[in-house]
Amino acid sequence: MRTQVGIIGGGPSGLLLSQLLQLAGIESVVLERRSRAHVLGRIRAGVLEQGFQGLMRRAEVGRRMDREGQVHTGVNIAYQEDRLRIDLEGLTGGKTVMVYGQTEVTRDLYAARDVLGGIVIDEAEAVTPHGLESDAPYLTFARDDVEERLDCDFVIGCDGFHGVSRTAIPAERLKTFERVYPFGWLGVLAETPPVNEELIYARHDIGFALCSLRGPRLSRYYVQCRADENPDDWSDERFWQRLKQTIPAEVAAKLVTGASIEKSVAPLRSFVAEPLRWGRLFLAGDAAHIVPPTGAKGLNLAASDIHYLSEALIAWYKKGDDGGLNSYSQRALARIWKAERFSWWMTALLHRFPENEGFGDRIQRAEFDYLLSSRAAQTALAENYVGLPY
Repeated sequence: MRTQVGIIGGGPSGLLLSQLLQLAGIESVVLERRSRAHVLGRIRAGVLEQGFQGLMRRAEVGRRMDREGQVHTGVNIAYQEDRLRIDLEGLTGGKTVMVYGQTEVTRDLYAARDVLGGIVIDEAEAVTPHGLESDAPYLTFARDDVEERLDCDFVIGCDGFHGVSRTAIPAERLKTFERVYPFGWLGVLAETPPVNEELIYARHDIGFALCSLRGPRLSRYYVQCRADENPDDWSDERFWQRLKQTIPAEVAAKLVTGASIEKSVAPLRSFVAEPLRWGRLFLAGDAAHIVPPTGAKGLNLAASDIHYLSEALIAWYKKGDDGGLNSYSQRALARIWKAERFSWWMTALLHRFPENEGFGDRIQRAEFDYLLSSRAAQTALAENYVGLPY
């Protein structure tokens, strides 16, 4: 089999790149290790920056997003019983975010690939890149126990943190930077009306909580827990009790509880790999970087990678211009590290760190009080939350 761009990973990054390339007349094949049902069954965040929304429209997959997505003009930060609304729209000159689940983004992208006849090979096992330092790289993979080969001009690694792409870069050439946090998020999805029309990030002496939503009758809530916590140890009753204790009383009084339809624990880490290019291999999304979900940057960072990468590949194929490919790693990493900083800052502001009792607690309170009193501090938060420009 032969194509121009071989893409490892059929999540939103790989599918979005494939869609953008086909609209520009560039062939690609996506290899996904899991089944489509499995990919669409993943429960992920869904706060989309304006840049990502624009990219979806450019990829001609934004109609349902624009119809069903919920535009948010603000976000709330709570500390104990105090709550501050950050006016995203007013502080950024009209920018907003949109709540639209990652599962729905992926569903729209799969549908668009089907309409255009895009090649997405699901359940492709043992994907292995070869010849990355040559002008003729290729991928091998197994399908129905038969090994196949995909020849291509470029290999794009969109296969996540545990994928094979990053490990194909020689260890002596790859630098990684990591911070593993001593806690996780216990998340619950429930068919209940959201407690608030906008997200509430809450810091309490017993830990962190987030009140989020997926729709008018679908809510997503999180509480801080141990990184190795077993979600089966948390009954619904125990979860709701902890959430009510963590959020301001006036919010807890409006909380509608119900049976959970999904419950899971997500550990938190910050991670960046450098460089994002090795020969004809380019890394994008979680294969290249991880952020704690506190700043809602994971999916959005993947989108900015795809923005830079799609532009670079289109310029190479249409004009023979390799400038974008040569500068991809530098351009993407400049934005990645700014998002890493913001996500780290939000995490440090809102979580209970066991080692920070006393001095660290007072610093968190002082940081929140500064936010309350400073329009400049609120503007900095708002600019980062709605997304820095590409």
